[in-house]
Amino acid sequence: MTNLGGSRLTRHKLLLDVQNLCTHFRTEEGILRAVDRVSFQVHRGETLGIVGESGCGKSVTAKSIMQIVPKPKGSIVGGKILYHREDEIIDIATLHYQSQQMRELRGNEISMIFQEPMTSLNPVYTIGDQIMEAIQLHQKLDKKAAREKTIEVLGKVGIPSPQDRVDRYPHEFSGGMRQRAMIAMALSCNPRLLIADEPTTALDVTVEAQIINLMQDLQTEMGMSIIMITHDLGVIAGIADRVLVMYAGWVVETGTTEEIFYHPQHPYTRALLQSIPKIGSNARLESIRGSVPDLNNLAQGWCYFAPRCSAAMDICVEKEPPIFSREDGHTVKCWLCQEEEASA
Repeated sequence: MTNLGGSRLTRHKLLLDVQNLCTHFRTEEGILRAVDRVSFQVHRGETLGIVGESGCGKSVTAKSIMQIVPKPKGSIVGGKILYHREDEIIDIATLHYQSQQMRELRGNEISMIFQEPMTSLNPVYTIGDQIMEAIQLHQKLDKKAAREKTIEVLGKVGIPSPQDRVDRYPHEFSGGMRQRAMIAMALSCNPRLLIADEPTTALDVTVEAQIINLMQDLQTEMGMSIIMITHDLGVIAGIADRVLVMYAGWVVETGTTEEIFYHPQHPYTRALLQSIPKIGSNARLESIRGSVPDLNNLAQGWCYFAPRCSAAMDICVEKEPPIFSREDGHTVKCWLCQEEEASA
């Protein structure tokens, strides 16, 4: 793998600081710990990639930042989400999801691209009307000025003849064009942080590459930060500066893109990388045995990955592993790191 995103990482001012975030859901089977003591940071102009299998807590983490966790079953029960403005720090975790301050942040300073544009866009309103609504709400423009801004942003994301397409409905757009429209909606208010939740799902590889290149170009132009959520490690390799690996609601490893791809420490991270097909190789793809555990039935006090881990030890099913810090902010939640330190 070449041209990893981590090679361009430079430290800027802190924009988002998530500390021990816990988001739970009340279900008939009990409390589901979808996000369990998750911590990470995002700096200005940086792209953070969040990876892991379905059900690991990636999307719930994003929805927690946006304060759109489904109510009343879901709620943030602990931790902080510190958003750094120029002159103040706001703890999003303490804001009510319908509060005026949260409404000012959501869609304005922090925007999100959702997984499936066809279900995220309202089929009975034109693309232009849906984008204009956010512009009028947050930027206080009249309808004429909002329409001009909408046409401008549609052109910016590569939609041809935006002055005509602005009055089209979602079903009149192709999958790639709908995704571009979603990006236009997210970028219409010039956000400081863009959260992209599986933005290339169901798109062919050509359109996927176009969308990723578009996001990178707009990031450079606007200076925004990006949280890219995906199961596609190939996408992460090309766009992310740092990577966060999640499993069963935990963060099991964090590091620069180069560290994660070339020097993975957690067995789960290694297993994910071994499942990537390699060009020119006839080797059989590796798979991770078993599946992500049922979050309703997690036994507390041990490593959740232990039943699927080929390197599991006795201590893995006896005590929850702590987070071991490596060099340059590389962290790993695995007892193997203690073994390596003891043998060094």
